[in-house]
Amino acid sequence: MKKHWLFIVYFGLSVYAYGDEYVVDSVRLQVNSNDTFYLARMQDIWVYPQMVFTSKKQERFYWKTVRDVKKTLPFAKELAIEMRVADQQLALLPDDKARRKWWKQHEKYLFKKYENDFRRMTASQGQMLMKLMDRESDKTSYEIIKHYRGKASANFWQFVAKLFKNDLKEEYDASDKDRIVERVINLVEAGQL
Repeated sequence: MKKHWLFIVYFGLSVYAYGDEYVVDSVRLQVNSNDTFYLARMQDIWVYPQMVFTSKKQERFYWKTVRDVKKTLPFAKELAIEMRVADQQLALLPDDKARRKWWKQHEKYLFKKYENDFRRMTASQGQMLMKLMDRESDKTSYEIIKHYRGKASANFWQFVAKLFKNDLKEEYDASDKDRIVERVINLVEAGQL
């Protein structure tokens, strides 16, 4: 019975040919002499050792990190794209006055677009967003604020962050301090978590 089912499925698929390669739906067949090779593009699979938690506190921290990454990673990627677009647009403008005017309008647009989502974030999700923005843009939060709003504004927000025991100048370190975050990001992006 299985042979008949496979036979029906195989001949029910659409086949396209070009050169010595054939495409059967999403699988490529490559014919060399009398050999047929099946070529399929697969998503990356990340293999890590199983997490071993020594306490409930460690386990809660891990799953909180997973929650925060899942919530903030799409925003970080989207904002990194927004930053590249804004930088390109600002580079096209002729003088500082035109750049300030355009930036004020764009800032209002961004505020309107993201305000509700950001207000619903917890403090730890906000901290995670800062880390992920550094990962995606290669600039710390302090550098981003300084670039778009000026040094005085960046220093003010750094002072406010320090009051709440945060640091806008803190860099993302995937190999050491933020290796658990990097692991979670890789697993989330691959759809394994």
